[in-house]
Amino acid sequence: MHRAIFLDRDGVINEDFGYVGSLDRFHFIDGVFEALQILQNRGFLLIVVTNQSGIARGYYSLQDFFALSRYMLQELSKRGIAIKEIFYCPHHPDEGCSCRKPNPGMIIEASKKYDIDLANSWMVGDKPSDIEAGMRAGIKNLALLKNKRLIDIVEEIV
Repeated sequence: MHRAIFLDRDGVINEDFGYVGSLDRFHFIDGVFEALQILQNRGFLLIVVTNQSGIARGYYSLQDFFALSRYMLQELSKRGIAIKEIFYCPHHPDEGCSCRKPNPGMIIEASKKYDIDLANSWMVGDKPSDIEAGMRAGIKNLALLKNKRLIDIVEEIV
């Protein structure tokens, strides 16, 4: 079984300006490249789990989300960082889906697909709903980035 770091996107990997759906609004958070390199070098799979209700709300399209995801993955790849997969929920909060955090659907799906040991994995998010999703999926190691960046907590994780 594999250990993983489940990462929310907006507020963990990039600045969260609210409904980030275009390249001009996507800015990597200082230290995120270094943090992800350390975690990857320690043997963690890096998996993004992100709510993207901006798609259902019509703020940006699914194609916009894919273009932004490709850009993010390319920039990370240039630095030797491999995100295993981006799991996303495109639904509106009122749709009642099982994938939208705080529901654990994306984490459960990833854990089955990649044979992940949830008890030895981490959920890192910037909102209580991220942490709740991790807890509901059975992840014991949880990190809420309140006024912190991923690089600030890497020592805790490794």
